[in-house]
Amino acid sequence: MFFYLFLFLFCFSRNLMLIRKACRLFAGSRTFFTIAFVRLSTTSSIMAKSKFEYVRSFETDDTCLRNCYIVVRLDGRNFHKFAEQHKFIKPNDDRALGLMTRSARSVMEELEDIIIAYGQSDEFSFVFKRSSTWFKRRASKLMTHVASQFSSSYVFYWKEFFEEQPLLYPPGFDGRVVLYPTNRNLRDYLSWRQADCHINNLYNTVFWTLVQKGGLTTTQADDRLKGTLASDKNEILFSEFDINYNTESAINRKGTTLIWEKRDETVIKRMKLPNEEEKEVLVTRSRRRVEAHHCDIIGDQFWDEHPDILEDDNC
Repeated sequence: MFFYLFLFLFCFSRNLMLIRKACRLFAGSRTFFTIAFVRLSTTSSIMAKSKFEYVRSFETDDTCLRNCYIVVRLDGRNFHKFAEQHKFIKPNDDRALGLMTRSARSVMEELEDIIIAYGQSDEFSFVFKRSSTWFKRRASKLMTHVASQFSSSYVFYWKEFFEEQPLLYPPGFDGRVVLYPTNRNLRDYLSWRQADCHINNLYNTVFWTLVQKGGLTTTQADDRLKGTLASDKNEILFSEFDINYNTESAINRKGTTLIWEKRDETVIKRMKLPNEEEKEVLVTRSRRRVEAHHCDIIGDQFWDEHPDILEDDNC
Protein backbone atom coordinates (compact mmCIF):
# COMPACT_ATOMS: atom_id res chain seq x y z
CA MET A 1 0.00 0.00 0.00
CA PHE A 2 2.83 2.41 0.84
CA PHE A 3 4.43 1.52 -2.46
CA TYR A 4 1.36 2.60 -4.43
CA LEU A 5 1.11 5.84 -2.46
CA PHE A 6 4.76 6.64 -3.19
CA LEU A 7 4.26 5.92 -6.89
CA PHE A 8 1.22 8.24 -7.03
CA LEU A 9 3.08 11.15 -5.39
CA PHE A 10 6.07 10.69 -7.69
CA CYS A 11 3.93 10.82 -10.85
CA PHE A 12 1.97 13.81 -9.56
CA SER A 13 5.15 15.81 -8.87
CA ARG A 14 6.52 15.01 -12.33
CA ASN A 15 3.30 16.18 -14.00
CA LEU A 16 3.31 19.34 -11.92
CA MET A 17 6.82 20.18 -13.12
CA LEU A 18 5.78 19.63 -16.75
CA ILE A 19 2.77 21.91 -16.31
CA ARG A 20 4.93 24.68 -14.86
CA LYS A 21 7.39 24.44 -17.76
CA ALA A 22 4.54 24.62 -20.27
CA CYS A 23 3.18 27.73 -18.57
CA ARG A 24 6.61 29.40 -18.71
CA LEU A 25 6.94 28.52 -22.38
CA PHE A 26 3.44 29.87 -23.13
CA ALA A 27 4.18 33.09 -21.27
CA GLY A 28 7.38 33.52 -23.22
CA SER A 29 5.59 32.87 -26.49
CA ARG A 30 2.86 35.36 -25.57
CA THR A 31 5.49 37.98 -24.82
CA PHE A 32 7.20 37.20 -28.10
CA PHE A 33 4.01 37.53 -30.13
CA THR A 34 3.05 40.75 -28.29
CA ILE A 35 6.44 42.30 -29.04
CA ALA A 36 6.25 41.13 -32.65
CA PHE A 37 2.75 42.61 -33.06
CA VAL A 38 3.79 45.96 -31.59
CA ARG A 39 6.85 46.09 -33.83
CA LEU A 40 4.75 45.19 -36.88
CA SER A 41 2.12 47.84 -36.03
CA THR A 42 4.81 50.49 -35.48
CA THR A 43 6.49 49.57 -38.75
CA SER A 44 3.15 49.72 -40.62
CA SER A 45 2.30 53.15 -39.19
CA ILE A 46 5.72 54.42 -40.18
CA MET A 47 5.36 52.97 -43.66
CA ALA A 48 1.89 54.63 -44.05
CA LYS A 49 3.41 58.07 -43.64
CA SER A 50 5.25 59.81 -46.44
CA LYS A 51 6.69 63.18 -47.30
CA PHE A 52 3.55 63.94 -49.31
CA GLU A 53 1.18 63.68 -46.36
CA TYR A 54 1.51 67.40 -45.62
CA VAL A 55 -1.10 68.09 -48.33
CA ARG A 56 -3.81 67.06 -45.87
CA SER A 57 -3.24 70.35 -44.07
CA PHE A 58 -4.83 72.15 -47.04
CA GLU A 59 -8.24 70.60 -46.27
CA THR A 60 -10.64 73.07 -44.69
CA ASP A 61 -12.98 72.30 -41.82
CA ASP A 62 -16.55 72.24 -43.16
CA THR A 63 -18.23 70.72 -40.11
CA CYS A 64 -21.79 71.99 -39.76
CA LEU A 65 -22.68 73.83 -36.58
CA ARG A 66 -24.25 71.63 -33.92
CA ASN A 67 -27.93 71.88 -32.89
CA CYS A 68 -28.92 73.13 -36.34
CA TYR A 69 -31.07 71.52 -39.00
CA ILE A 70 -28.95 70.74 -42.06
CA VAL A 71 -30.76 71.38 -45.35
CA VAL A 72 -29.32 70.07 -48.60
CA ARG A 73 -31.13 71.50 -51.63
CA LEU A 74 -30.65 70.08 -55.12
CA ASP A 75 -31.57 71.90 -58.32
CA GLY A 76 -31.58 70.54 -61.84
CA ARG A 77 -28.79 71.99 -63.95
CA ASN A 78 -30.01 73.45 -67.25
CA PHE A 79 -33.26 71.50 -66.92
CA HIS A 80 -35.20 73.66 -69.39
CA LYS A 81 -33.06 72.24 -72.17
CA PHE A 82 -33.21 68.77 -70.64
CA ALA A 83 -37.04 68.91 -70.53
CA GLU A 84 -37.31 70.05 -74.14
CA GLN A 85 -34.96 67.40 -75.49
CA HIS A 86 -36.78 64.67 -73.56
CA LYS A 87 -40.23 65.91 -74.63
CA PHE A 88 -41.62 66.76 -71.20
CA ILE A 89 -45.32 67.60 -71.25
CA LYS A 90 -46.13 71.27 -70.53
CA PRO A 91 -46.90 72.79 -68.09
CA ASN A 92 -46.44 69.73 -65.85
CA ASP A 93 -45.26 66.23 -66.67
CA ASP A 94 -46.51 63.66 -64.15
CA ARG A 95 -43.77 61.26 -65.28
CA ALA A 96 -41.01 63.74 -64.46
CA LEU A 97 -42.54 64.64 -61.11
CA GLY A 98 -42.95 60.97 -60.25
CA LEU A 99 -39.32 60.28 -61.12
CA MET A 100 -38.15 63.18 -58.94
CA THR A 101 -40.18 61.84 -56.02
CA ARG A 102 -38.90 58.28 -56.52
CA SER A 103 -35.31 59.53 -56.56
CA ALA A 104 -35.89 61.59 -53.41
CA ARG A 105 -37.40 58.57 -51.66
CA SER A 106 -34.26 56.61 -52.53
CA VAL A 107 -32.14 59.30 -50.83
CA MET A 108 -34.26 59.19 -47.66
CA GLU A 109 -34.12 55.40 -47.51
CA GLU A 110 -30.33 55.56 -47.80
CA LEU A 111 -29.91 58.38 -45.24
CA GLU A 112 -32.44 57.75 -42.49
CA ASP A 113 -31.46 60.91 -40.58
CA ILE A 114 -33.41 62.91 -43.17
CA ILE A 115 -36.65 63.74 -41.36
CA ILE A 116 -38.49 65.54 -44.18
CA ALA A 117 -37.96 66.38 -47.83
CA TYR A 118 -39.82 68.83 -50.04
CA GLY A 119 -39.75 69.00 -53.83
CA GLN A 120 -41.30 70.78 -56.77
CA SER A 121 -40.42 71.09 -60.43
CA ASP A 122 -36.70 70.20 -60.76
CA GLU A 123 -35.65 70.76 -57.14
CA PHE A 124 -35.72 68.86 -53.86
CA SER A 125 -34.73 69.91 -50.33
CA PHE A 126 -33.61 67.33 -47.75
CA VAL A 127 -33.66 68.16 -44.04
CA PHE A 128 -31.32 66.30 -41.67
CA LYS A 129 -32.39 66.20 -38.06
CA ARG A 130 -30.70 68.55 -35.63
CA SER A 131 -28.85 65.81 -33.76
CA SER A 132 -27.56 64.03 -36.87
CA THR A 133 -23.94 62.90 -36.81
CA TRP A 134 -23.85 61.40 -40.30
CA PHE A 135 -20.43 61.88 -41.93
CA LYS A 136 -19.42 63.82 -38.79
CA ARG A 137 -21.73 66.62 -40.04
CA ARG A 138 -19.28 67.54 -42.82
CA ALA A 139 -21.16 69.69 -45.35
CA SER A 140 -19.21 68.44 -48.38
CA LYS A 141 -19.82 64.79 -47.48
CA LEU A 142 -23.54 65.32 -46.91
CA MET A 143 -24.08 67.33 -50.08
CA THR A 144 -22.11 65.05 -52.38
CA HIS A 145 -23.74 61.91 -51.00
CA VAL A 146 -27.23 63.34 -51.44
CA ALA A 147 -26.44 64.61 -54.94
CA SER A 148 -24.85 61.36 -56.12
CA GLN A 149 -27.60 59.17 -54.66
CA PHE A 150 -30.30 61.36 -56.21
CA SER A 151 -28.64 61.57 -59.63
CA SER A 152 -27.93 57.85 -59.87
CA SER A 153 -31.49 57.05 -58.78
CA TYR A 154 -32.86 59.43 -61.42
CA VAL A 155 -31.02 57.50 -64.13
CA PHE A 156 -31.75 54.10 -62.57
CA TYR A 157 -35.54 54.62 -62.38
CA TRP A 158 -35.87 56.52 -65.68
CA LYS A 159 -37.42 53.64 -67.64
CA GLU A 160 -39.92 52.97 -64.87
CA PHE A 161 -41.55 56.36 -65.60
CA PHE A 162 -40.62 57.20 -69.20
CA GLU A 163 -40.78 53.69 -70.68
CA GLU A 164 -39.97 54.02 -74.39
CA GLN A 165 -38.54 57.54 -74.15
CA PRO A 166 -34.73 57.03 -74.15
CA LEU A 167 -32.49 58.96 -71.78
CA LEU A 168 -30.35 60.95 -74.23
CA TYR A 169 -27.75 62.08 -71.72
CA PRO A 170 -27.28 62.00 -67.93
CA PRO A 171 -28.91 64.85 -65.97
CA GLY A 172 -26.98 67.11 -63.64
CA PHE A 173 -27.92 68.49 -60.22
CA ASP A 174 -26.12 71.14 -58.20
CA GLY A 175 -26.42 71.31 -54.43
CA ARG A 176 -25.99 73.65 -51.50
CA VAL A 177 -26.02 73.27 -47.71
CA VAL A 178 -27.85 75.72 -45.43
CA LEU A 179 -28.21 75.58 -41.63
CA TYR A 180 -31.34 76.60 -39.73
CA PRO A 181 -31.11 76.85 -35.92
CA THR A 182 -34.81 76.96 -34.95
CA ASN A 183 -38.05 75.24 -35.88
CA ARG A 184 -39.48 78.56 -37.06
CA ASN A 185 -36.50 79.13 -39.37
CA LEU A 186 -36.92 75.67 -40.88
CA ARG A 187 -40.66 76.03 -41.33
CA ASP A 188 -40.19 79.44 -42.96
CA TYR A 189 -37.67 77.91 -45.36
CA LEU A 190 -40.08 75.13 -46.38
CA SER A 191 -42.91 77.69 -46.62
CA TRP A 192 -40.73 79.77 -48.94
CA ARG A 193 -40.17 76.80 -51.24
CA GLN A 194 -43.88 75.94 -51.32
CA ALA A 195 -44.83 79.57 -52.00
CA ASP A 196 -42.31 79.49 -54.86
CA CYS A 197 -44.01 76.34 -56.15
CA HIS A 198 -47.40 78.10 -56.20
CA ILE A 199 -46.06 81.23 -57.93
CA ASN A 200 -44.20 79.29 -60.63
CA ASN A 201 -46.97 76.79 -61.26
CA LEU A 202 -49.65 79.45 -61.55
CA TYR A 203 -47.56 81.34 -64.11
CA ASN A 204 -46.72 78.20 -66.09
CA THR A 205 -50.34 77.03 -66.08
CA VAL A 206 -51.61 80.33 -67.49
CA PHE A 207 -48.68 80.69 -69.90
CA TRP A 208 -49.09 77.26 -71.51
CA THR A 209 -52.88 77.55 -71.52
CA LEU A 210 -52.55 80.75 -73.56
CA VAL A 211 -50.21 78.95 -75.95
CA GLN A 212 -51.93 75.56 -76.21
CA LYS A 213 -55.57 76.68 -76.02
CA GLY A 214 -55.39 80.39 -76.75
CA GLY A 215 -53.29 80.12 -79.90
CA LEU A 216 -50.65 82.65 -78.76
CA THR A 217 -46.96 82.29 -79.40
CA THR A 218 -44.64 81.96 -76.44
CA THR A 219 -43.53 85.56 -76.92
CA GLN A 220 -47.12 86.82 -77.04
CA ALA A 221 -48.06 84.83 -73.95
CA ASP A 222 -45.09 86.22 -72.07
CA ASP A 223 -46.06 89.78 -73.03
CA ARG A 224 -49.66 89.14 -71.99
CA LEU A 225 -48.59 88.09 -68.49
CA LYS A 226 -46.10 90.87 -67.80
CA GLY A 227 -47.10 92.88 -64.73
CA THR A 228 -50.05 90.65 -63.86
CA LEU A 229 -50.84 89.63 -60.28
CA ALA A 230 -52.04 86.24 -59.04
CA SER A 231 -55.65 87.47 -59.17
CA ASP A 232 -55.19 88.53 -62.83
CA LYS A 233 -53.83 85.12 -63.77
CA ASN A 234 -56.70 83.33 -62.02
CA GLU A 235 -59.15 85.58 -63.86
CA ILE A 236 -57.61 84.76 -67.25
CA LEU A 237 -57.91 81.04 -66.58
CA PHE A 238 -61.49 81.23 -65.34
CA SER A 239 -63.02 83.84 -67.66
CA GLU A 240 -61.28 82.80 -70.90
CA PHE A 241 -60.79 79.05 -70.48
CA ASP A 242 -63.27 78.08 -67.72
CA ILE A 243 -60.44 76.72 -65.56
CA ASN A 244 -60.54 76.99 -61.78
CA TYR A 245 -56.90 76.94 -60.70
CA ASN A 246 -57.83 75.66 -57.22
CA THR A 247 -59.11 72.42 -58.74
CA GLU A 248 -55.84 71.69 -60.51
CA SER A 249 -53.80 68.73 -59.28
CA ALA A 250 -52.48 69.22 -55.72
CA ILE A 251 -49.08 67.80 -56.65
CA ASN A 252 -48.62 70.68 -59.10
CA ARG A 253 -49.98 73.39 -56.79
CA LYS A 254 -48.49 72.19 -53.48
CA GLY A 255 -45.45 70.16 -54.48
CA THR A 256 -44.43 66.92 -52.76
CA THR A 257 -43.58 66.48 -49.07
CA LEU A 258 -41.90 63.24 -48.01
CA ILE A 259 -41.85 62.13 -44.37
CA TRP A 260 -41.31 58.93 -42.39
CA GLU A 261 -44.50 57.27 -41.20
CA LYS A 262 -45.26 53.99 -39.47
CA ARG A 263 -47.56 51.65 -41.35
CA ASP A 264 -48.94 48.29 -40.27
CA GLU A 265 -48.43 45.56 -42.81
CA THR A 266 -49.63 41.96 -42.76
CA VAL A 267 -47.44 39.19 -44.11
CA ILE A 268 -47.76 35.42 -44.30
CA LYS A 269 -45.21 33.56 -42.20
CA ARG A 270 -44.63 29.82 -41.93
CA MET A 271 -44.37 28.54 -38.36
CA LYS A 272 -43.38 25.09 -37.13
CA LEU A 273 -45.78 23.57 -34.62
CA PRO A 274 -44.75 21.32 -31.69
CA ASN A 275 -45.75 18.25 -33.70
CA GLU A 276 -43.24 19.38 -36.39
CA GLU A 277 -45.99 20.35 -38.80
CA GLU A 278 -45.75 23.71 -40.58
CA LYS A 279 -48.59 26.19 -40.67
CA GLU A 280 -49.05 29.52 -42.46
CA VAL A 281 -50.12 32.35 -40.15
CA LEU A 282 -50.79 36.05 -40.70
CA VAL A 283 -48.37 38.32 -38.86
CA THR A 284 -48.95 42.08 -38.51
CA ARG A 285 -45.96 44.30 -37.89
CA SER A 286 -45.29 48.02 -37.93
CA ARG A 287 -42.65 49.41 -40.28
CA ARG A 288 -41.38 52.90 -41.06
CA ARG A 289 -41.85 53.94 -44.65
CA VAL A 290 -41.38 57.12 -46.65
CA GLU A 291 -44.80 58.50 -47.52
CA ALA A 292 -45.66 61.32 -49.93
CA HIS A 293 -48.06 64.18 -49.13
CA HIS A 294 -49.35 66.88 -51.48
CA CYS A 295 -50.73 69.35 -48.99
CA ASP A 296 -50.21 72.75 -47.44
CA ILE A 297 -47.15 72.91 -45.16
CA ILE A 298 -47.27 76.67 -44.60
CA GLY A 299 -50.10 76.51 -42.05
CA ASP A 300 -50.09 74.70 -38.71
CA GLN A 301 -52.32 71.75 -39.55
CA PHE A 302 -49.64 69.60 -41.19
CA TRP A 303 -47.21 70.15 -38.32
CA ASP A 304 -49.88 69.50 -35.69
CA GLU A 305 -50.68 66.18 -37.36
CA HIS A 306 -46.99 65.20 -37.49
CA PRO A 307 -45.43 66.51 -34.25
CA ASP A 308 -42.56 64.00 -34.38
CA ILE A 309 -40.86 65.71 -37.35
CA LEU A 310 -39.43 68.72 -35.53
CA GLU A 311 -37.14 68.50 -32.52
CA ASP A 312 -37.50 70.58 -29.39
CA ASP A 313 -35.95 74.04 -29.73
CA ASN A 314 -34.59 73.71 -26.19
CA CYS A 315 -32.29 70.81 -27.04
